[in-house]
Amino acid sequence: MIEVQAEKLTKKFGDFIAVNQVSFSVEKGEVFGFLGPNGAGKTTTISMLCTLMQPTKGNATVGGFDVVKKADEVRKKIGVVTEKLIAYNRLTPVENLKLFGRLYDMQKQELDTRIKDLLQLVDLWDWRKSLVSNFSSGMRQRLNLVRALIHNPEIIFLDEPTVGLDPATALNIRDLVAKLNQDGKTIILTTHQMEVAEKLSHRICIIDQGKIIALEKLEDLKAKVGPEATLEDVFIKLTGNKMRDAPKKNRFDIPKHRGRRAF
Repeated sequence: MIEVQAEKLTKKFGDFIAVNQVSFSVEKGEVFGFLGPNGAGKTTTISMLCTLMQPTKGNATVGGFDVVKKADEVRKKIGVVTEKLIAYNRLTPVENLKLFGRLYDMQKQELDTRIKDLLQLVDLWDWRKSLVSNFSSGMRQRLNLVRALIHNPEIIFLDEPTVGLDPATALNIRDLVAKLNQDGKTIILTTHQMEVAEKLSHRICIIDQGKIIALEKLEDLKAKVGPEATLEDVFIKLTGNKMRDAPKKNRFDIPKHRGRRAF
């Protein structure tokens, strides 16, 4: 069963083509590693699939629903974890999760049970009455993850879930992602940490300059490079070793509005 389907998905910002006719599918229960250099089009693609941005051309379905025509239905099916923490510092973990659960119209008894189960899952239950402002970066990211799971979504988008974390916390997050997949969750994973993608992903999709340049099972990709090749070797061979970081001349993704803020 196909959970995510993108067909010639394209996004332009003025004359700049951020995503250029991207097509792929993600099967139910799969961990799909979506990799690429900085500025390759990963975040823009994920934003379109998560209904945060409309495509210029092409179409996509998530959970069987069109991301443009049925955006509200898509949002019920997905959980999204980004590098940026989505939580309120002046609230406790329980208060944060209650707030987000109510956005999904969850009933009190169901929500209370779900909150306890999730906080115990990530070893935050003993800190349930503490303010998030007092949390370490690892604790914040664990809360960030379960915040996306509060409504028990079928499909989870993970955008750099272990960035900036110490090795032990990163390992715990990685193990949790593996458990979620074992429980049947479909996961789209974006990361620059090749060892994380290598350990978790069933298939690897590499995007560069807005176009998909590779999409295969990990072992098939590595076999094309050499018998002892790692995913990092594959990535460097396909995308090169040139530094991609550079100051942006234009912020294509932020519309300009006169007289008021754009958000």
